[in-house]
Amino acid sequence: MWKRFIHSYLFYSFRRDPVAIVSFVIFMILVCMSIAAPLIAPHNPYDTATIDIMDSEMPPSWLDGGEPRFLMGTDTQGRDMLSTMLYGMRISVFIGCGAVLLQALIGIAVGLISGYAGGKLDAFLMRLADIQLSFSTLMVAILISAIFQLAFGVGQYEDMAVPLLVVIIGLAEWPQYARTVRASVLGEKKKEYVEAARVIGLPPLRIMCRHILPNTLSPVLVISTVQIANAVMSEAALSFLGLGMPVTKPSLGSLINAGFEYIFSGLWWITFFPGLLLVLFVVVVNLLGDWLRDVLNPKLYKG
Repeated sequence: MWKRFIHSYLFYSFRRDPVAIVSFVIFMILVCMSIAAPLIAPHNPYDTATIDIMDSEMPPSWLDGGEPRFLMGTDTQGRDMLSTMLYGMRISVFIGCGAVLLQALIGIAVGLISGYAGGKLDAFLMRLADIQLSFSTLMVAILISAIFQLAFGVGQYEDMAVPLLVVIIGLAEWPQYARTVRASVLGEKKKEYVEAARVIGLPPLRIMCRHILPNTLSPVLVISTVQIANAVMSEAALSFLGLGMPVTKPSLGSLINAGFEYIFSGLWWITFFPGLLLVLFVVVVNLLGDWLRDVLNPKLYKG
């Protein structure tokens, strides 16, 4: 398996593309830092016993008034910005990956069934996808969060914010997968190996999952890389508008939101550093997605 990958065109193309290498290295560093946040963060932003309100609004350590123990300064609650960013990125990455996984599960299932079955079922599922696309992520988020807060209260919403955002973003973006998989299935189901599987009497579910699905994974992989960046941006936008993560559970979006009202009062670092980290993460993921799209496009293959 490893030898096949080493000698594959994918790895060959990766080695010859410095942008892809740099993007992948930065991406892995950010992901590893977010996963290891409890181990490498100087402070724990969730431990109120270690937070002193007298340390609030301190500038970064290299500016006048800064302290060495707060490298990137503190926010209005006295939390270390570097620590809250590491923990916040951890939550943002978790929500992004979870939402993309939910999108993929729903979209692949709908796309497979729609493309393979055809007819009225195909038309119904695609019209359902069109209806879903007409609703923005923000609209779905406002509706679901309002219903949830009305039914269970704000306190319960804060406790369930992470899985709720995964569901909201996942339900809002699944048509991207469904349309892509359906288009691939329409091209694959007419080929000889599918006809042969039908002739020997294999059930449709097995044909879809064991024979057609593996041949549709290349575009799914490309979409997933881009959708991770989109999901992280959606979480940041929702948190910035107050519909996502609460301030007590920092994500990159909620950190940007928490410091936005102070950005013109001189406390620029509260918003600037989380915003810079968010932009860096989204850019490297999009660059990897563009490289992967070009490599997996057979029309561009030169080998």
